[in-house]
Amino acid sequence: MNQPLVIAGRTFHSRLLMGTGKFSSSEVMKNALEASGTEVVTVALRRVELDNPQDDILSAIDTNRYLLLPNTSGARDAAEAVRLARLARAAGCGSWVKLEVTPDPHYLLPDPVETLKAAEILIQDGFIVLPYIHADPILAKRLEDIGTATVMPLGSPIGSNRGIRTRDAIEIIIEKANVPVVVDAGLGAPSHAAEAMEMGADAVLVNTAIAVAGDPESMARAFKKGVEAGREAYLAGLGHSKRTAEASSPLTGFLRLN
Repeated sequence: MNQPLVIAGRTFHSRLLMGTGKFSSSEVMKNALEASGTEVVTVALRRVELDNPQDDILSAIDTNRYLLLPNTSGARDAAEAVRLARLARAAGCGSWVKLEVTPDPHYLLPDPVETLKAAEILIQDGFIVLPYIHADPILAKRLEDIGTATVMPLGSPIGSNRGIRTRDAIEIIIEKANVPVVVDAGLGAPSHAAEAMEMGADAVLVNTAIAVAGDPESMARAFKKGVEAGREAYLAGLGHSKRTAEASSPLTGFLRLN
């Protein structure tokens, strides 16, 4: 059944989460958010002035409409990620946090050891943690076991627009998970988002592909449709792939000639 997405007891009707980096202006970002239908918006804590109500990004996000999800992008270890999360909560951003620990600035791949360490600390500190991770089924299960609200495996490196290069591992994560699985990073086209949803992912997070498009507002609308189409296809039940052909108009059946 097409149940709504529920994360940490909160219900969402959109399965498209959106990031806020790389937009040409706050106005373009605002219009794209509206067109996407998203209800969850991530903001990199290093890119905003939390104590400035006139900050270009924060002032463009209606927190009565969207759940603001601060992320620890740029944190190189667990200690730095925890510090950023606590600063955000102290500034009034709440207890939801997207946990990112990426010590390598070139590929921005998540550190599994430091991510698990930070998640343990933040959960004990009362945070609702949504961790960005490699598509590692064992790590995903460990994070779920300690109490993360979701797991967020990458499709491919952040901002690469290469689509889902980790499909086999994500399928295992989806099969084993008892928390929502959000495919995060690398989705470069609405078809990539549809593919993730067809696999049974609960949601996707997209930023770069929308922000750098020629028309971000239209691209956000296209991603919304891709997510909805993929979800509907998953619920409908996709046919199994085969190595051989099979006639779509069989010689026997309900069509009979007189």
